[in-house]
Amino acid sequence: MFEVSEYIGIIAFAMSGFFVAVRVKLDFLGVLVSVFLTALGGGIVRDIIVDRTPYTFSHNEPAIIIFTLLLLLIVFKFHKKENIENKSIFIVSDSIGLVSFSITGALIAIENDLNITGVLALSFITAVGGGITRDIIINEVPFVFKTGFYGTVSLLVGMLVYILSMFDMMSFYPMALVFVFGVVLRVLAYYRKWSVPLL
Repeated sequence: MFEVSEYIGIIAFAMSGFFVAVRVKLDFLGVLVSVFLTALGGGIVRDIIVDRTPYTFSHNEPAIIIFTLLLLLIVFKFHKKENIENKSIFIVSDSIGLVSFSITGALIAIENDLNITGVLALSFITAVGGGITRDIIINEVPFVFKTGFYGTVSLLVGMLVYILSMFDMMSFYPMALVFVFGVVLRVLAYYRKWSVPLL
């Protein structure tokens, strides 16, 4: 389950990082950094917190996935498309990445016997850590702090995974339901403009 969620998250967030980099007109190196930070940054921080070698440093698949996807996006000229961040392909891919990484963060926390606070923290960090780092580097307010339910969805997904673990229900179908719920909630929140109240 972890590997599946991790790879789905890497693919989805690599696309998200690519679209953001194109929007701010970064050169090829900038695009590469944006893609790698978005897709891998949160997972690296997550693994360091639980004192394990980051998954992307011990497995070749993440880098292969990212380079292959980057090549396909360039070949099919996605960098030439206008305003891609407001289109469904960006919203859906970003939502899938958010939920997938929220699940992997929660799974790692549970595997390391962390309590509910640890599960929520790792779920959140894995899902948004890379995007926050990317946005700081390109001198923008991090996406998670200005986009409604974005971070809230991550916390809800982490909570649901923790509840499933409490009742020993972490099999494929319950986890798939959590995944679908998280993606649908994020997409609905975006299109219906749900938001956390401002102070």
